[in-house]
Amino acid sequence: MSKQKIQLKKDNERELGFGGSTATQRQMNRDGSSNVQRINVHRFSPINIYHYLVTISWTRFNIYVLSSYLAVNFFFACIYYFIIGVEQLGGMGMESEWRKFAESFFFSAQTITTVGYGHISPKGLEASAVAAMESLFGLLSFALATGLLYGRFSRPTAKILFSNNALITPFKQGKALMFKLVNARPNTLIEAEINVIFAYDDIFAEKPVRRFQNLKLDISRISFLVLSWTLVHPIDEESPLHDITEEDLKRMNAEVFILLKAIDDAYATQVYTRTSYRSADVVWNAKFRNIIEPSSAGKLTIDVDRIHEYDLLN
Repeated sequence: MSKQKIQLKKDNERELGFGGSTATQRQMNRDGSSNVQRINVHRFSPINIYHYLVTISWTRFNIYVLSSYLAVNFFFACIYYFIIGVEQLGGMGMESEWRKFAESFFFSAQTITTVGYGHISPKGLEASAVAAMESLFGLLSFALATGLLYGRFSRPTAKILFSNNALITPFKQGKALMFKLVNARPNTLIEAEINVIFAYDDIFAEKPVRRFQNLKLDISRISFLVLSWTLVHPIDEESPLHDITEEDLKRMNAEVFILLKAIDDAYATQVYTRTSYRSADVVWNAKFRNIIEPSSAGKLTIDVDRIHEYDLLN
């Protein structure tokens, strides 16, 4: 790579927030999360716990809620069975011991949800005191769970599906870096704007540093994101990718960051999403397939599942 080319890149350099330190792994995961490990962080502070529970996947969140519900009822069932004794629970039958423990568990579930008692009710002072404390704990716990559910539902997010690969493809009289995205929700995103940043390892003062360069797009802003959007970076003489080969991308530990922001018309607020492509995700000499076709009714149809499809060129 020539000195003139390096100087051209430095003139267009920007700071992305990852600093100049190099790493062997990607700095941004495909889901948009940063691949940075933080140490000596108080993970169990209220702010961090709330942020974690609001941002994790629905599957993991539901597992946590169900596990907490079962664990709390098991804890109180042990108190009723082992500490207080089932003789202070009126209506308890003379079944086997495991059946008595199961009845204690279901009595705890009825108490913590305040749904009312069935054939079992507390008749001793100790059992009544524990049941009162459990009902209070249940009210507070379900209020907290309701707040978390509201926070998850009310948080506006962009559900953007990016193509699995970025392509180096012929474009006009040269070639270009291309990738596709589509709005996976039926809502409309307006004033969508995207930034593409090229990151690579460089040597400065005989030390490895991480550099970031803007990649100019053929179209970087659209008014309505209704169909798919193919982003095109022409690889001309002004591009940091000019004269770079596939081997160069691997040697430079290259990574392309995608930062998109738009206005969600349903919430009337701005939403963000991001992803990245590494050198292994870039396919050379290929072209995306067309996924937009007119229907028999005269409307445009888009096959979202085919956004990743491409054809290799000869």
